[in-house]
Amino acid sequence: MSYSLDLSGRVALITGASSGLGAQFARTLASAGAAVVLASRRVEMLKSLRAEIEAEGGDAHVVSMDVTQRGSIEAAVTQAEKEVGAIDILVNNSGVSTTQRLVDVREEDFDFIFNTNVRGAFFVAQAVGARMLARAKELEPGTFAGGRIINIASMAAMRVLPQIGVYCMSKSAVVQMTKAMALEWGKYGINVNAICPGYIDTEINHHHWQTEQGQKLVNMLPRKRVGHPKDLDALLVMLASPQSDFINGAVIAADDGFGV
Repeated sequence: MSYSLDLSGRVALITGASSGLGAQFARTLASAGAAVVLASRRVEMLKSLRAEIEAEGGDAHVVSMDVTQRGSIEAAVTQAEKEVGAIDILVNNSGVSTTQRLVDVREEDFDFIFNTNVRGAFFVAQAVGARMLARAKELEPGTFAGGRIINIASMAAMRVLPQIGVYCMSKSAVVQMTKAMALEWGKYGINVNAICPGYIDTEINHHHWQTEQGQKLVNMLPRKRVGHPKDLDALLVMLASPQSDFINGAVIAADDGFGV
């Protein structure tokens, strides 16, 4: 007896898809059968990822999106729906951070983080969610089960970490945003959940784990290891699938026990 999660016929929009977790999310959903729309400001990197996915037999499309600009969000979502069709799955992944003590945070540092991690995430979800709501209202009550919004928060939303206090604050806001959307939109067949990854080794931070400070951090972790982007694959696909119908408003840690 076997069990599989098939996303064939579904359209998934992934923000921050040009590198790191976003790129892996796109590969994973494409492998599961979804048509993926890759969104980021770094369009050339998206085109390279699209070529990679297409070489593996997947269906990928590219849109330019700056999540700090509402006009850019609206234009990108409109383009995605024109090119591929109605969006069934949103992976709300764009995020930034700075490393500094709270007393050293400048107004521009605070705005840099919150404009992307909170404001940007909210308006991307709003743009996609509004379209999902419109589709749901065209159907008989209780019959639309196509909406899946997956907000990428962080274990830093649950456990304050030194030097990234404002980032922790922003990801806590994403957790509350997830619950608010789940409560308001759930009755329309739109499930909104959050993934809180722990420390993940990506091309952006790979060098850090080789440093003395990085090794000190690794040795503080429960199993003295960092994760890899593929470690989130199964959770992502499950939350994106129709089989996750009973999971709404969940905030799921994928941090190898760091938050315990």
